Amino acid sequence: MHKLCINKHPRAVNAAARLEKIARGLAATARSAVSSGMANKRDRQATIRELIDGRPVESQEELRKLLLHRGWDVTQSTLSRDLRELRIARVPLPDGGARYAVATAAEDDSPRLDALLPHFFTHIDGVGELIVLHTLRSGAQPISEALDAEEWPEIIGTIGGEDTVLIICRSATAREKVIRRLKSLAEA
Repeated sequence: MHKLCINKHPRAVNAAARLEKIARGLAATARSAVSSGMANKRDRQATIRELIDGRPVESQEELRKLLLHRGWDVTQSTLSRDLRELRIARVPLPDGGARYAVATAAEDDSPRLDALLPHFFTHIDGVGELIVLHTLRSGAQPISEALDAEEWPEIIGTIGGEDTVLIICRSATAREKVIRRLKSLAEA
C-alpha cells in the first residue's frame, strides 16, 4: 500500500505493525535455530571423536550406526563433512584393513601413495581420459586422498568410493602414463 494511504487508513497501519512484529519474531526464531544448530554440531562432533577414540571404526556406515545408537541420526554427507572438519581420516592397518583415526599435528595429513598402493591395489583399467582403480575394501578413499596429495599434473581429480577410485586425467596419453606409474608403485 502507498505510504500516503497507510497514513490515512488506520486498518492498514495496524496490519503493517502486525507484519513488522511477525517479522521480528521470525528473525529471532531463525537466530535461535542457527545457534542451536551450532551447539548440536559441536555435541555431535564431540560424540564422533569419542567413538573414534574409543574403538576401531572401519567404515562411515559403522560410524553412522554407532551415532544412531547415541541418538544422532545423520546423513552420509553430514558425517563426511564432520569427519573432514575434525581431520579424521581412514588409516591403513598392518593386517590390510583400515580404521578411522584423528590426525595429530605430528602426523602427515595424508598417507603416502607409495605406502598405500601395494597394500590396497587389486587391478586397474581405463578408457579415454578415465581410469578405474580397484582396491581391497576400505582402500579407495585413502588412495584417492594420497593421489590428490601427489598433485600429478596428468590428473585433474579423483573420486574415491569404498573399493573403487575414479581418476580423471587430462588426456588419453596422460591416462596411459598414470596407469603405468600406478602399476609400478603397486608392484613395489
